[in-house]
Amino acid sequence: MQKESLFFKGKDILLTGGTGSFGHAFVRMTLERHQPNRIIILSRDEMKQWEMAKLFQADERVRFFIGDVRDRERLYRAMNGVDYVVHAAASKIVPTAEYNPFECVKTNINGAMNVIDAAIDNGVKRVVALSTDKASSPVNLYGATKLASDKLFVAGNSYAGGDGTRFSVVRYGNVMGSRGSVIPFFMSIREQGCLPITDERMTRFMITLDQGVELVWHAFNDMVGGEIYVKKIPSMRVTDIAKVIAPNAELKVVGIRPGEKLHEQMVGTEDAYYTYEYDQYYKILPSIHNWDTTSERIKNGERVQEDFLYSSDNNPDWMSPESLEAWIEANKTKIGLF
Repeated sequence: MQKESLFFKGKDILLTGGTGSFGHAFVRMTLERHQPNRIIILSRDEMKQWEMAKLFQADERVRFFIGDVRDRERLYRAMNGVDYVVHAAASKIVPTAEYNPFECVKTNINGAMNVIDAAIDNGVKRVVALSTDKASSPVNLYGATKLASDKLFVAGNSYAGGDGTRFSVVRYGNVMGSRGSVIPFFMSIREQGCLPITDERMTRFMITLDQGVELVWHAFNDMVGGEIYVKKIPSMRVTDIAKVIAPNAELKVVGIRPGEKLHEQMVGTEDAYYTYEYDQYYKILPSIHNWDTTSERIKNGERVQEDFLYSSDNNPDWMSPESLEAWIEANKTKIGLF
């Protein structure tokens, strides 16, 4: 991707769900490389905010705001005077969503609608929403709610009108080393000598937090409205991840959990007609209003083939065990912290 300009210089940014893994990386990197006026963290967990505030206590540009995206009125207050919004808040644990579907819908769908309404009515310039591979051809409730959320943010551009708030989406898969993901999980139990494997064939996309943040930056710079950005990233077999972390451990196949996929998918064949390829990412353009044919959105992209599918098992780019081992060594003090 092209080198990003100081897009946030002197601007006010609101980050929903900002105390998670992405939020920690986004705040740190944006403060270091850009010159924002404020970054406002909106989340509902006061303890996580308290812990995060200690990390950034020396920087008065970082502010904290207790609130929930389910609370429409609180979002209206939080977005007062805000230029840009990054929407990272979500209910995202797949089994939890399967057993608590109403709660997942309230956060991921109703919350998205609240963010859209509050952004438009407060005159926010641009909003980038974080999505997931599970929103592509979803098989679980979490993925279905995120697909609905993606559709809402795309259509929000029509809802806002010609000169109003612009909305786009970024989509990526397994974030390496984030709290609750497979790498810190395997590391936490490797001394037991046995690692649970869902299926020996299972594959996953691998993206770093820094790459996720950079994709969001690029979306803000590039977006016209309604685009879904998909980063090109390598895949890896879960068995290979396990062998890197615990070479001598037994691998026990435990079966697929409720709602779990064997392989991750980020662009399905149904989206191929609207998908364009660039050097470091794909871009799914909106199917509504013929927005997929506009040169301002396509730019220098090349349309993919009609049967195109971007999934973790057919990916031409694979991460080697040696590369993962080097990444773990370089990041071992931060894995699983956020």
